[in-house]
Amino acid sequence: MDAFFASVELLRYPQLKGLPVVIGGGRRRDDDQMLVRLREVYPERDWSGDDALSRIPVDFFPRLETYAGRGVATTATYAARQFGVGSAMGLMKAAKLCPQAILLPVDFDEVRRISRLFKSTIREIAPVVEDRGVDEVYIDFTNVPGGQREGGRTLARLIQKSIHQATGLTCSIGVAPNKLIAKMASEFNKPNGISIVHADDLEQLIWPLPCRKINGVGPKADAKLQGHGIHTVGELAQREPHWLVEHFGKSYGAWLHEVAWGRDDRPVQTESEPVSMSRETTFERDLHAVRDRNELGAIFTRLCEQVADDLQRKGYVGKTIGVKLRYDNFQIVTRDTTIDHFTQDPATVRRQAGLCLKRVDLTRRIRLLGVRVGTLAKVGEVPPEPERPPEIAQLF
Repeated sequence: MDAFFASVELLRYPQLKGLPVVIGGGRRRDDDQMLVRLREVYPERDWSGDDALSRIPVDFFPRLETYAGRGVATTATYAARQFGVGSAMGLMKAAKLCPQAILLPVDFDEVRRISRLFKSTIREIAPVVEDRGVDEVYIDFTNVPGGQREGGRTLARLIQKSIHQATGLTCSIGVAPNKLIAKMASEFNKPNGISIVHADDLEQLIWPLPCRKINGVGPKADAKLQGHGIHTVGELAQREPHWLVEHFGKSYGAWLHEVAWGRDDRPVQTESEPVSMSRETTFERDLHAVRDRNELGAIFTRLCEQVADDLQRKGYVGKTIGVKLRYDNFQIVTRDTTIDHFTQDPATVRRQAGLCLKRVDLTRRIRLLGVRVGTLAKVGEVPPEPERPPEIAQLF
């Protein structure tokens, strides 16, 4: 999906289309609060009706230049990206690059609703779909009627049209022989583009790209590759496999050789069981367990309730419960415990996560707090617990 979080907001505020908009910071405030302020500032105007939000003057929205905090950008419109603003960028840095950008918080509920809608729309056309997060999927065209027509372009256009009709949003599609190349191709013609890459297009379309464009080559690996004079996928493809293994390890080195030559035999997986579910938040200011006890406690309880709600909504239970903290010096610590039964109960998650907190240093200021539940099982498919010998059961 194209600039998904921002595009969802533009459905609510169409007057912001074409403007630099950055999504990030705290959670969305109720629109009712914005309308209350509008009535105070513009008492002569009628702010009733379903189109009230779309009539809010552009100059009424907060600008990025006024932001002060440590939030990060979830995404940005393409108008903001022209100034260098990108996902996961600190909002303070983004404010220096594009101070005139409009800053809006994330509406997670609406994002999830539209995410489910666009995915169900795809499955009505091509049912073999692998979910890759809130805004991305892999689709297997192989056995879809018409899937091979125009190299897949006909079906891709149908999917784009259907998604736009269902959601009002656009998406970009890359069609290729495998997931590796399809992922790269989906970035070629954003927004609202379709890119077709055939097996014999590797040298022309893929090899000139920077290695960083390969999904799985991160900043550290890319820096190491550049240190060896390898900047493009084509340059990577020219290195011998044994050289890559020697410098990058047996597994990763062999993988680098395969992907440089466009090889990827991973199937589109329609079912994938989550390993864990978690929620975390970065604070606008560092919090202290004693001096900010009430605020920190409320946030901690909310995180536990959100994880439990995720478990219930998706039909899972778990028995390993843990916490994650990042201190003001960016050090990260985690603690977890495994209980003797599966649960999705928020009170149980809160109680066990609270016990984990007692095992970390709470004298230091905290920058981030997270709660995680692992060792998951589907509700109704919980494996039986092993029976303890009677004499041990009596002792404990």
